Amino acid sequence: MDTKYIKITELNNEIEQIQQAGQILKEGGLVAFPTETVYGLGGHALNPQSSHKIYAAKGRPSDNPLIVHICKWEDLAYIVEEIPPEAKKLAEQFWPGPLTMIFRKSDVVPYETTGGLETVAVRMPDHPVALALIEAAGGYVAAPSANTSGRPSPTLAKYVMEDMAGRIDMVLDGGEIGIGIESTIVDLTGEVPEILRPGYVTREMLQEQLGKVETDQTILSNESDLKPKAPGMKYRHYAPKGDLTLVSGAEDKVTNWINQQLELAKASGKVTAVICTQETQDKYKADFIKCAGSRNDEAQIARQLYRILRELDDDKADVIFAEAFETKGMGQAIMNRLLKAAGHHIEYV
Repeated sequence: MDTKYIKITELNNEIEQIQQAGQILKEGGLVAFPTETVYGLGGHALNPQSSHKIYAAKGRPSDNPLIVHICKWEDLAYIVEEIPPEAKKLAEQFWPGPLTMIFRKSDVVPYETTGGLETVAVRMPDHPVALALIEAAGGYVAAPSANTSGRPSPTLAKYVMEDMAGRIDMVLDGGEIGIGIESTIVDLTGEVPEILRPGYVTREMLQEQLGKVETDQTILSNESDLKPKAPGMKYRHYAPKGDLTLVSGAEDKVTNWINQQLELAKASGKVTAVICTQETQDKYKADFIKCAGSRNDEAQIARQLYRILRELDDDKADVIFAEAFETKGMGQAIMNRLLKAAGHHIEYV
């Protein structure tokens, strides 16, 4: 398959290209596109064959649900059984934006899109290209991140092409992504709203709107074999090709322990790397030192994380160590992604 690459510099000037991409989706093809979180791999959400194609392109397990992207609030009612009052309250605050809500699905949503579940995950992205594409496609686009399954999600179109060229019909390049990690997922089908995946919209922000909000206990642990209720809950994700280890503890102990391990790895001829922060970047002796930003700006760290993981693949790093983060606010989302990238390999020092 020849993957068409389209650079979107000014939406009004490329509206014909967006319409072409929308037609591809209507006809059952696949188009990668930018959102404010990461690049998505889009197929028509109400076409079961499109979902099959998404799973095949990504090498993604078919029981891992896809998120349905919409561009208008009024379109939600068609794909869900009911809209609870909490959803309207959250949508008024966070849509368009990096929040996904889970509802009981209506009959029009195929099980191929929901991973066999009776629920459907829905969000409205905050990116002009994404919104224009969804409208051109008829209003309902299923889209996981546009990477092969398990690899770091792409925040640049060049990484989409690296994974998807020859597998999908088109890539829309809208430039570098702003947020850099996937949306927060909150389940609204139970008695109490529950966070299934942390993201830019934090638990504290949700509590301000809803009061009581619970957090799924598997977010920062190694999950069981239970069927995933949301994208990204069950399988290893975001992983670089090198061996990644998280290190948690007091700053001096972390830097000393990592440097000891770096010496051992270098002695055995391995290419070494560290993912660190501004506060510690001068303390390490690795082949590649990747500073994600200041600990005082977790949004910046989240924005840099996937790009760094991709760069480490480019650098052919064999052994990677990453500092751990607090699990409050955005720190929880960062740790969730790092733990999955490391296969839950964490050292406490």
